[in-house]
Amino acid sequence: MENLTIATAQFENKSGDKAYNLSIIEQMAADAGAKGAKAIAFHECSVTGYTFARNLDNAQMLDLAEEIPNGPSIIALTEYARRYDIAILAGLFEKDQDDNLFKAYVCVDKTGLIAKHRKLHPFINPHLLPGTAYTVFDLYGWKCGILICYDNNIIENVRATTLLGAQVIFMPHVTMCTPSTRPGAGFVDPELWKNKEANAQLLRQEFDSLKGRQWLMKWLPARAYDNAIYAVISNPIGMDDDQLKNGCSMIIDPYGDIMSECRSLENEFAMAELTPDKLTKAGGYRYIQARKPELYRDIIGQEHQSFQKVVWL
Repeated sequence: MENLTIATAQFENKSGDKAYNLSIIEQMAADAGAKGAKAIAFHECSVTGYTFARNLDNAQMLDLAEEIPNGPSIIALTEYARRYDIAILAGLFEKDQDDNLFKAYVCVDKTGLIAKHRKLHPFINPHLLPGTAYTVFDLYGWKCGILICYDNNIIENVRATTLLGAQVIFMPHVTMCTPSTRPGAGFVDPELWKNKEANAQLLRQEFDSLKGRQWLMKWLPARAYDNAIYAVISNPIGMDDDQLKNGCSMIIDPYGDIMSECRSLENEFAMAELTPDKLTKAGGYRYIQARKPELYRDIIGQEHQSFQKVVWL
């Protein structure tokens, strides 16, 4: 298995403006490909925008959503992948032939659609149905998985994806800087973004505080460490509808260490070279070998009614 260079991106999307968002995705894919990346990952609903969907009715959601793989956005992403010789991972709202709605994230290369994951724990709009399966696929000889935002907060999802063979898990998000029951959480004032150059130091303090990056660091490195996987998180920067997001897209190795991270207040991507040796040298590999599922198979698998409440909604 050869080393794999991956980019993860942050950018400020426009709500419902697919043409604009796709133009940014194309430019960043071109730049990353020129710098040697074989894949670039964008955030949750990077094609469509995200937070504004909380106010859309079923008809509006169906108008925004696309069928996969035959919708125009997948066709466009495939053309970019072919043009710049880079795999592209991006998110959008999906509708099937029966007008069921899902939150989807895709991986395409020059041959077309490689993988599609439907978010297991959607919540932004009541008309979205949850996905019902884990997603593992081959990318340049590596086994990869996808878990979207809230999917990653349920630790069983990350372990299950790992046990299905994933060595790299793409974790697209639109997260942080939202209210929570957790002390220190909350929105970052959108007024600061209107003159981000003058407010750069204060924005960085807010973005790195418990409202943002400090919260991410409480759990995200552990997902990589415990499972001995590479975690590739993508998150938008700037305004997503009326909410200000802090970026911090990053790549974390199987030791739980940050390899590369977006740290500017601009559209940006960070790159890292993934090496297969860490997959088996990291402690998580040994811990997985030492598991005793006979002790907890019936505990973890017992009947449970899923309940999900998002405070800021």
